[in-house]
Amino acid sequence: MIIELGKHNSLLNQFIAELRNTEVQSDSMRFRRNLERIGEIFAYEISKLLDWQEKEITTPLGIAHVPVLKQQPVVSTILRAGLPMHQGMLNYFDGAENAFISAYRRHHKDGTFDVHVEYLSTPDLTDKVLILCDPMLATGTSMVLTYQAMLTRGKPKHLHVVSAIASSAGVDYVKKHLPENTTIWAAAIDEELTAQSYIVPGLGDAGDLAYGIKL
Repeated sequence: MIIELGKHNSLLNQFIAELRNTEVQSDSMRFRRNLERIGEIFAYEISKLLDWQEKEITTPLGIAHVPVLKQQPVVSTILRAGLPMHQGMLNYFDGAENAFISAYRRHHKDGTFDVHVEYLSTPDLTDKVLILCDPMLATGTSMVLTYQAMLTRGKPKHLHVVSAIASSAGVDYVKKHLPENTTIWAAAIDEELTAQSYIVPGLGDAGDLAYGIKL
C-alpha cells in the first residue's frame, strides 16, 4: 500500500513547502524542526493503522474506558539525515523501542555509486511493527538494503517505510523488493531522478541541510 499524504491539503504541505524553499533552507534549525513536525504527522497517521485495545483508566471521579495501543512499534532511521524525523516519531510513540542504521553512497570515478550499510543497533524485531524513516527515498536502494540488514535481528510482522519526499522510481523499487506487508508513506512523490540519482524537484541533500555540509 502506498499513501501520499500531501495529496490532501493539510499543514503537512506547509512544512514540505518550507523544506523545499531555498530561502528557508538556510536556517538549519528550522529545517530540522520541519522534519521533526513531519515525523509527528506521520506517526499520528500510522497510529490509526495499529492494533488497539480498551483499557480501564481510573479518573478522580470514576472509571473511563479508553482505547490504547496494544504494542508500541519499533521506530528506526537511517543515519544521519533521518534523525529529525525519527525524533518526531518518538515524540508521539514515546514508549517505542528504537533502531539506528548507517547507509551511505560510495561514489566511483565513472559517476556510479554503491550503497554500503555499516552500523546497526536494534532490538529484537520479531513479530513487531517496524517503522523505517528517511527524509528522501531516491532510488530506494538504501531502504531495501537497510531492511535486509535488519532482518538479522528478527522478522517484523509489518513494515512502514516513511519518507518526506520520494521519487516514483524509488517507490516502485521498494514496492518490488520489500515484502507484501509493507506500507509506503510519503508526503510528496516526485517523478524525476537526475543521472546522479537525486530527486527533482526534491529539496537537495537533507543531511547537509539539517547538519551542515560534509567532506
